[in-house]
Amino acid sequence: MMVHSGGGHNRVLSEINITPFVDVMLVLLIIFMVTAPLLQQGLPVHLPEAAAPALKRTKTDVILTIQKGGQLFIGDDSGAIPMEELEGRLTALYSAKEQKDLFIKADKNVLYGEVVKVMSMAKKAGVDRIGMLTQPETETEAAPN
Repeated sequence: MMVHSGGGHNRVLSEINITPFVDVMLVLLIIFMVTAPLLQQGLPVHLPEAAAPALKRTKTDVILTIQKGGQLFIGDDSGAIPMEELEGRLTALYSAKEQKDLFIKADKNVLYGEVVKVMSMAKKAGVDRIGMLTQPETETEAAPN
């Protein structure tokens, strides 16, 4: 004699088992929660006020000076260059050069945006590396508070 339990034949289970799906989604959620803060651009930092080592420069290095009023000068040339002509002048200057380094000497009161604009123009003109020239730190500034 055969006993039927449950009331039926061998039926196919037509429900979707979502437990593995939920497990995978929870693992992905945890991974994204951990990595998302690390992907932010521009992490907040407090830059040190220590003296940086001097850059090794040669006589052929090009120095671009940005004065407080926004006047631009290339090298020892006493004539100011308008911002609109800067990219063309740099392109002409660096077209024949093998080493395409530029040193920027900007007044400390020049707006950050102006310096970035000049750096962007220099990159468009073909400059490979840009260095910033600064004053050495003095004893009074280096003393801890």
